[in-house]
Amino acid sequence: MTTFRRRVSEWRFPSLRQAALWVPRWFAKVAILDAPLEAAMAFPHLQQPSFLLASLKADCINKPFAQRCQDLVKVIEDFPAKELHAVFPWLVESIFGSLDGILVGWNLRCLQGRLNPVEYSIAMEFLDPGGPMMKLVYKLQAEDYKFDFPVSYLPGPVKASIQECVLPDSPLYHNKVQFPPAGGLGLNLALNPFEYYTFFFALSLITQKPLPVSLHVRTSDCAYFILVDRYLSWFLPTEGSVPPPLSSSPGGASASPAPRTPAMSFASYGLHHTGLLKRHISHQTSVNADPASHEIWRSETLLQVFVEMWLHHYSLELYQKMQSPHAKLEVLHYRLSVSSALHSPAQPSLQALHAYQESFTPTEEHVLVVRLLLKHLHAFANSLKPEQASPSAHSHATSPLEEFKRAAVPRFVQQKLYLFLQHCFGHWPLDASFRAVLEMWLSYLQPWRYAPEKQSQSSDSQPRCVLEKWAPFVQENLLMYTKLFVAFLNRALRTDLVSPKNALMVFRVAKVFAQPNLAEMIQKGEQLFLEPELGIPHRQHRLFTAPTLTGNFLSPWPPVVTDASFKVKSHVYSLEGQDCKYTPMFGPEVRTLVLRLAQLITQAKQTAKSISDQCVESPAGSSFLSWLGFSPIDTNCPYPANDLDEMGQDSIRKTDEYLEKALEYLRQIFRLSEAQLTQLSLALGTTQDENGKKQLPDCIVGEDGLILTPLGRYQIINGLRRFDIEYQGDSELQPIRSYEITWLVRALFQLSSAINRRFAGQMVALCSRNDFLGSFCRYHLTEPVLANRHLLSPVGRRHAASQARGPRLSLRFLGSYRTLLSLLLAFFVAYLFRVGPLLCTLLLVLGYILYAMAMTVLTERSKLHQL
Repeated sequence: MTTFRRRVSEWRFPSLRQAALWVPRWFAKVAILDAPLEAAMAFPHLQQPSFLLASLKADCINKPFAQRCQDLVKVIEDFPAKELHAVFPWLVESIFGSLDGILVGWNLRCLQGRLNPVEYSIAMEFLDPGGPMMKLVYKLQAEDYKFDFPVSYLPGPVKASIQECVLPDSPLYHNKVQFPPAGGLGLNLALNPFEYYTFFFALSLITQKPLPVSLHVRTSDCAYFILVDRYLSWFLPTEGSVPPPLSSSPGGASASPAPRTPAMSFASYGLHHTGLLKRHISHQTSVNADPASHEIWRSETLLQVFVEMWLHHYSLELYQKMQSPHAKLEVLHYRLSVSSALHSPAQPSLQALHAYQESFTPTEEHVLVVRLLLKHLHAFANSLKPEQASPSAHSHATSPLEEFKRAAVPRFVQQKLYLFLQHCFGHWPLDASFRAVLEMWLSYLQPWRYAPEKQSQSSDSQPRCVLEKWAPFVQENLLMYTKLFVAFLNRALRTDLVSPKNALMVFRVAKVFAQPNLAEMIQKGEQLFLEPELGIPHRQHRLFTAPTLTGNFLSPWPPVVTDASFKVKSHVYSLEGQDCKYTPMFGPEVRTLVLRLAQLITQAKQTAKSISDQCVESPAGSSFLSWLGFSPIDTNCPYPANDLDEMGQDSIRKTDEYLEKALEYLRQIFRLSEAQLTQLSLALGTTQDENGKKQLPDCIVGEDGLILTPLGRYQIINGLRRFDIEYQGDSELQPIRSYEITWLVRALFQLSSAINRRFAGQMVALCSRNDFLGSFCRYHLTEPVLANRHLLSPVGRRHAASQARGPRLSLRFLGSYRTLLSLLLAFFVAYLFRVGPLLCTLLLVLGYILYAMAMTVLTERSKLHQL
């Protein structure tokens, strides 16, 4: 209470009247809180209430956003860590929202500088890595405060593993799991302030509800996306070292998290890896220590939290298999394959990837943020100087930041990203939104794009060559290139390649893999993996099998080529398991898929050309006239719901260009020939008849007629072929067209049905006459085209007799816009010539009778000629 009284004495009021009114309220609040405070002193186990927290909560309701942030800045600067400790969890939740997604907090995912410039600038300044919020984190960090984080909000496999008393492999969870307090529910993690803040920040991307479709928000302009970029640039710098933490006391520093005694026993088979900093300190002298060695734990923690919260989502069965002793033994060779254990931590084995996946569906925003993380990690890892990145530099003294740059991607990211991509490739909808996943994958496959040295590119049409120094990265990420490429092929074979967005995705993948020297690197990596183990020297073979008494443990290391083969096999076995069945990317199975994709690209190009020809032949105003009914409408359009119709000729040309270039890139990658494509096209029946029209979809003849094959269904779905179908039902019951008035058509149908029921006998008698009156009635009351229709369905032939209908009156033509507009124009013209409505109506009726009589005579004469 002394602190609050001192603060009150320092405050100034504009007038004595306001001071007289406000000060009693202040002391009234203090008096109210005194009773619980005394009770808390009498019972120490009860948590003491915080007056500061209550005051901030009240201000959160009553004050505007800008003033609240100003007050928070003052509170963080003036109050000690002892009083800020109770405020911190509430403040973090009020900013990032609750973990259950009910409270949205500051809604950073929708906050944009273009729409809300004031709130945006205030929030970004407050949450900046060097801003007031981080000052609060470091102030609490220096006092070694801990905050409980519920395990129930962790990713599915981690949560289930901890609840089963199996400690996860990630050091992020070691020595942090706590038993619930007396009477409490659920397990908690005891996190330091920096960990607690980053946990909430990362999980707010997952736990908050997806943005509504109607809200068009560009992710790259949102405050959350930009904050992720700032945190990565601050804690994972590409130049210089990590800035020291801000401290309110001169010369003060934030302490590294101290190890804690575990509060419960775990049955964990994994090795408990220590942090990079602790390993560095234990193996280095203080003379060679880098100044940033005491702060590298923040960079490691930030990356671990981002990867765990954003990428760690797959089945519990798979996670438990990763924890098994057999899986650990499988990857021991990976840890022994390099010169130092500091640079190659063990990676758990991943088997049976076809197992049940966790019911988790990432959003497009989630994928874009992960792509930002991958791009920055490549730039972070590539910022090593050539002498630091060389293998010989590993044996010399290196700073922890340099060591972290080498280990960041293979240790923290590779395994979980591979599972995350596999999950997305297998569960993402077959639509254009997959472009976000595709670009994330392609960004990871091209670390050379984020290297500090930029290669000179002669022309835009010629992609730059992939340098040989990137061969180790390609080989150590072989499955990222090969298995995911096969997964993309399977997706592309099920999509509509006539769509320009889908054609662009095929083009992007083909262009990346067609970069000079990349296909050769991938093929070399596959050859290294498929090398028979019999040809491996004895030392390396011993790593995959049990050691024998006759083995020479002092035998020299294998040569460079064998060592590369060893690393490739270590990568594949660590991700897929020792008993994995690898399908070579340049093998016959994948080549068949590529040939099929090339054939579908050719079909899609022909379809796009057909659409383009139809658009050129049709007049510019045909759609408007068809809507009015003055132009015939093709109700059996062969290309329904295709976005080419909405984008016009430019998109059609783009689609043709994408498909043409994609086909050329596929030929370069897999060395395809024109003869192969032509032979496959003929085998699948892609030729056209003499009229230039597509043949019928692929089908077989059954008892009841034609039955579509899987290829035929694909051709119909993608608009490659179609049946000539026409409406053969009751013309009065056909669907209401877009050029008709819905309510008027239904009213006219009810009226005509009542007339037909009332005068059915008279209509039959009139149509049975053999004179001119009978012919005139038959022309109006019967459907002459019904007899000329060809019933294509065998089922329809059986019931053809039941479809015979007698004479009836149809008034549906009065419900079309064309008829009403014609009548309106006729009355308007009559009005211009000073003809009254009644006289105009009589003239229209007389004109129609003359027209009907003439048509009756012509119809009878045509029947006589047919006889």
